[in-house]
Amino acid sequence: MPSLTSVLTDRFAAALTHAFGEDFARRDPVIRSSQFADFQANVALPLAKELKSKPRDIAAQIVENLDLDGICETPEISGPGFINLTFTPAFLASTLAVGGVAEAPSNDDPQTVAIDYSAPNVAKEMHVGHLRTTVVGDALARTHEFLGNTVIRQNHIGDWGTPFGMLIEHLLDVGVESAAAAEVAENPNAFYQAARAKFDADEAFATRSRSRVVKLQGGDAETLELWTRLVGYSREYFNRIYSLLDVTLTDEDLAGESTYNDVLADVCDELEAKGLATISDGALCVFPAGFTGREGEPLPLIIRKSDGGYGYATTDLAAVRNRAINLGVNRALYVVGTPQAQHFEMVFTVAREAGWLPESFSTEHVKIGNVLGSDGKILRTRSGAPLRLAELLEEAVTRAKTTLAESNVDFSAEEAEEVARIVGIGAVKYADLSVAHDTSYTFDLDRMLAPIGNTAPYLQYAGARIRSIGRKAEAEGIDPVRVGKAAISLEQPAERELALSILGFADVLTEVAAGSAPHRLCTYLFDLAQDFTSFYEQCPVLIAETEELRDSRLRLSLIVLEVLEAGLGVLGIRVPERM
Repeated sequence: MPSLTSVLTDRFAAALTHAFGEDFARRDPVIRSSQFADFQANVALPLAKELKSKPRDIAAQIVENLDLDGICETPEISGPGFINLTFTPAFLASTLAVGGVAEAPSNDDPQTVAIDYSAPNVAKEMHVGHLRTTVVGDALARTHEFLGNTVIRQNHIGDWGTPFGMLIEHLLDVGVESAAAAEVAENPNAFYQAARAKFDADEAFATRSRSRVVKLQGGDAETLELWTRLVGYSREYFNRIYSLLDVTLTDEDLAGESTYNDVLADVCDELEAKGLATISDGALCVFPAGFTGREGEPLPLIIRKSDGGYGYATTDLAAVRNRAINLGVNRALYVVGTPQAQHFEMVFTVAREAGWLPESFSTEHVKIGNVLGSDGKILRTRSGAPLRLAELLEEAVTRAKTTLAESNVDFSAEEAEEVARIVGIGAVKYADLSVAHDTSYTFDLDRMLAPIGNTAPYLQYAGARIRSIGRKAEAEGIDPVRVGKAAISLEQPAERELALSILGFADVLTEVAAGSAPHRLCTYLFDLAQDFTSFYEQCPVLIAETEELRDSRLRLSLIVLEVLEAGLGVLGIRVPERM
């Protein structure tokens, strides 16, 4: 389904060509939503300076050559040269009637997009800090796939490095097949903390652990087998959380630090050979252009430590090189916390200086803000420890179950469990996605689960209400096939407003993908649900004045359901049958 702005953009391209020549065909008509019309084209203002003419005169020339017959009412010029555009009800109705409104717009230039997200650590609990990277990254992955792009998920888990000497030795102490070892899959923090306490208190254990790290990095077969077992236990744990969160990450998407272990020396050698890396205080460093410290001195990106070890910078350089050269990626998104901004800027700069990234390759740090408690500080337990993500999600489902029990809907026990999970998890995910990813928000389950306001339950309820209308229509013998072919009438303002809202779906999806901004889709869906509520209150559906009007409004309602389901589906949220 073509977007409304693309329809207008094509007509403006023809008008600009006729008015000013072929060189102007690709100019952005600067089409925006307007409070004075459906849309407003502001292209006359930037053209005025170039063409040395008044903006209103430029606008008049454009309008004179603008063919919007059957699409818009006569365009109006306002202010210094704005062109106001209002769609005809007939055009909106006919566009809706074509169908496919909830489908993705055509993609003539599909991309391959790598998305680095989630990234928990092996043998450590996933905490609330992982919620946003997982949920935002997954929404972006779903969005790009919906739009026809190829997505390569990259779950850059922490599965390598010095802590694994300690963890492997503790695994040997408790027994590889013991219940304590299997606890990594259930309660990773307990295993990790036991290993850490032993490391801090027992020098012999600490010495063995350090020796084990050397064996691990040297590729010792027995050590690698033990390491593989630890990773396997953690993988079970990760997958349980991913299943509860209803995200699309699988084992095939794991691309942890260990993935790049064999090429880290090559990365360093190549950067050194290209004259980009030099020894500084015993460490191999790159000093990318434009980065300085507090005193104005060049800021180093350390790629090999003075003891010969490698750090995050080396691994991230190896990863971006792999994504650009071996995976054939056009665009790489890194859904990682905001504090890592400078680190990634430096990594991307070095990768470009090394010639690994072609001009067409785009890198983007999708900065993730914090999840806060009611005190305005990062959400933690009373003891100050990070809040376990599993506990948080289970609490959301429990609270949703309590809310559903107070409703008038008679759920079976099995249905109540399913709906509580859909509503509880959806509420948590939507609350996260509905704010800009680089800002912080306060975690408040009461607000998240509220049936009013910009929440998932409000949107889910709108969808469930439409399903209820559909069931009632069928019970009354209304033929769904006839409804699906019914002519759509948009005589009432609320009908027209709803139609316009529905047809904004394609545009907002494009905006979400371009700006890595899922919150824009949330805003759109909330506005759509509000427009449907207004329509439903002002325009009787099943008791409309005529059969034709009833079928029209019923068809309009069902199209809203399609868009709500598709939009929420892109966010990874489902709509229950009943609420």
